[in-house]
Amino acid sequence: MAKLYYRYGTVGSAKTLNLLAVAHNYEQQGKRALLIKPALDDRFGKSKIRSRAGLERDTDLLVEPDSEIDRGALEGVDCVLVDEAQFLSDGIVDQLRRITIDPGIPVICYGLRTDFRTELFAGSKRLLEVADRIEEVKTTCAFCNKKAINNLELKDGQPTLEGPSVDLGAEEKYLPACYRCYLEKIGSAG
Repeated sequence: MAKLYYRYGTVGSAKTLNLLAVAHNYEQQGKRALLIKPALDDRFGKSKIRSRAGLERDTDLLVEPDSEIDRGALEGVDCVLVDEAQFLSDGIVDQLRRITIDPGIPVICYGLRTDFRTELFAGSKRLLEVADRIEEVKTTCAFCNKKAINNLELKDGQPTLEGPSVDLGAEEKYLPACYRCYLEKIGSAG
């Protein structure tokens, strides 16, 4: 039976790079991967999936919170890969869950677990509830050598807890942090 995977990590943990490598591996074997991302993520262009390492490719399907995934788009697909899964709605996650049953295609979602306030994103919460396999994509803290588990947001180069939960950005705005360093940095923000 096909499975729903959720591979989560902090910012800078190479989640998208991993997704692009998986897509490449499927294609090297003559198989087809369908790439999906939320339409909300337009940092590198509306229809691009791009890693911080600079690798990119076009998205096959953009989804809005209320989208219905076209079953016709799944014809001949061997795997569904989803970038920025934390931004998915419960309804999209539930559709992805059903795709693993009928037509029976594995789905691998990549995303952040929590926002910069350490609160679960809606898409991540639903994936943690219904995924068959949950895997952490690890990286180290930007300030020490411990494992990063938090996303530290910066405003004008300074740590902050202010602002909206969804605020698109990359290295200029977010850094991976272990819990100790996260607390130290946000303590100086207060």
